[in-house]
Amino acid sequence: MGNVLLQYATVLMLSIFVGIEIIAKVPSILHTPLMSGSNAIHGVILVGSMLVLGSATTNLEEVLGFLAVILATLNVVGGFVVTDRMLEMFKAKPAKAAKKDEVAS
Repeated sequence: MGNVLLQYATVLMLSIFVGIEIIAKVPSILHTPLMSGSNAIHGVILVGSMLVLGSATTNLEEVLGFLAVILATLNVVGGFVVTDRMLEMFKAKPAKAAKKDEVAS
């Protein structure tokens, strides 16, 4: 059990370092495409956390699995909300088009 925990901790630490290095070098113009890819990855994490919850045998595993599902769901939904807000910034505002029609009349 201790060896498996050490392996999981090693993977977690390496993924944190790799994530920080990748995110630190991304220019702001690429944020929206990066968020879209990130949402896909978080979807995989959500499926994985549901599989872990489904194979839980003790109460602690069930609680941790449920917490993982909740956090993964919040991460996916939050990613889509942020992406949607950023994409709204690039859309033309309909109020300006209506004002131009009124001035032309």
